[in-house]
Amino acid sequence: MKKKVPLKSTKPTWDEYFLALTEAVGSRSSCDRGRTGCVITRDKRILATGYSGAPKGLPHCDDAGHEMHTVIHADGTQSEHCIRTTHAEQNAIAVAARFGISLDGGTLYCHMTPCYTCAKTIINAGIKNIVVLKDYHAGKRSKEIFKEAKIRMTIKTKEVEMYIGNQKSNKQ
Repeated sequence: MKKKVPLKSTKPTWDEYFLALTEAVGSRSSCDRGRTGCVITRDKRILATGYSGAPKGLPHCDDAGHEMHTVIHADGTQSEHCIRTTHAEQNAIAVAARFGISLDGGTLYCHMTPCYTCAKTIINAGIKNIVVLKDYHAGKRSKEIFKEAKIRMTIKTKEVEMYIGNQKSNKQ
């Protein structure tokens, strides 16, 4: 009689698990342009979560529309950003601050490379590792300062998240 061989586990890695949770957290976002979530952990335990949306008590994009702002970059190119929302990373860090939770030495999981403003906030919060699902087309400066600050960032796929006007698109 043959011995039964146990089936190989389909248990996700910790990175896969926490990245999947960012998608669930992001489903609460109130900006249809970028429904993203963030999970911050330390020692494989969740410390805080956040999703993109308007500040507490203020109108959401889904209700009031986008508040678009045009940015002119050093190379002369322009991009549009919705400034009504607070990014998922900022919201997760604010939640931790509100409840007195230290993020020092933590790992931040999010959908794409954090923007430059979020990157500076992440550095100041003491987060040491960042794991993202996709790269972000405007994330070059963020990557540079993460490297300078000795923060390790891992990008899990080759996909690049791009925003063109009000629309989100991906390229590989």
